[in-house]
Amino acid sequence: MNESTIKKPADVQLRVATRVRTDWLKLDHMNPRLGGVSGNIADEDIVMQLYKSEYLSELLLSIAANGYMDIEPLIVELDDEDEKFIVLEGNRRLAAIRLFQDAELSTEISGKFCRKIDIPEISQEAKNTLSEVSVYRVEYRDAARSFIGFKHINGAAKWESYAKARFVAEWYKSGGTTLEEIADKIGDRHDTINRMVTAIYVLDQAEEKGIFSISNRKATRFNFSHLYTALSRSQYRGFLGLQSSWSNYDPKPGPVPGEKLDQLGEILVWLYGSKEDDKKPIVLSQNPDIKRLGETLANPQGLHVLRAGGSLNEAHASTRSAEETFSSSLIRARKALVEAVSSMRGYDGRDQSLLDIGEDVLENSKTILERMMSKNR
Repeated sequence: MNESTIKKPADVQLRVATRVRTDWLKLDHMNPRLGGVSGNIADEDIVMQLYKSEYLSELLLSIAANGYMDIEPLIVELDDEDEKFIVLEGNRRLAAIRLFQDAELSTEISGKFCRKIDIPEISQEAKNTLSEVSVYRVEYRDAARSFIGFKHINGAAKWESYAKARFVAEWYKSGGTTLEEIADKIGDRHDTINRMVTAIYVLDQAEEKGIFSISNRKATRFNFSHLYTALSRSQYRGFLGLQSSWSNYDPKPGPVPGEKLDQLGEILVWLYGSKEDDKKPIVLSQNPDIKRLGETLANPQGLHVLRAGGSLNEAHASTRSAEETFSSSLIRARKALVEAVSSMRGYDGRDQSLLDIGEDVLENSKTILERMMSKNR
């Protein structure tokens, strides 16, 4: 079919790159990049989310300078309800086009989110390149999943971890494809895919039960990898009542037992915080905080400190025996003193405060040694 004979979206052939009008295109409300956006979402929600997390500003600058570079077709599916194309792959590009074409869109976003999107000046010549773009039409969403999955999970345009996991989970939930087959198609390991999907099911369960919502997190960024890394550790699985060898089984919805849902809420708030309760996350970095929190969960005294509002440092310290704390402190002190001796040339004798500190070190060292010798006798 010649492009000049295409009068409506339904005329576009399947699996053939074809140029179409951009007003035939619409954003995908099931886009896996939409972490924290749920419910009845509007286009401005999607554009704002892409702007915050997907370097949309850089694409805007590129289009303003060079026009739209129609190198790779958008992958689309026809929506029979409104006879428009849902963009399955290329939502960031479509969002940029919309911002240039619709001045009211950025105004609506500013009013709704109190955040301005800077739209660069664009020449009429560059703007003319936005009226039509190439698309590759597929019959249904599943037909595009292998390509999209490979490109954004292990290919050149990788998504962040939540988008990857959401994409794989929706693919798996649609049925007909095993996790092993999905892993093969996108070039990833089966155990990694299993962990991601399990974490999505855990997160979905928390949302459905009203225990936790991504949009209510205190942390600015949603570090989804914290959750699936935590769920790979035995202390977290035991705390949540999950199977000790869950990685040997296919994930199932609602994996956390009902009597452990309160503990699930605690875990998610410790990982991500809560705006509603004005609680900051206690996990600030994946390493070593995920490990330390896990060790704390397995210790009744440490868990009590956490629940009482103590910091992760305080809670984790309470899990260590007095003997372990003493020996590690003594070893660290010796290392610090050796470093101080090797840099003595940096002291010229004029700073009295440093001399006072040295005397305190000597006095404390004598006290420790005397008590150790007394116990040794």
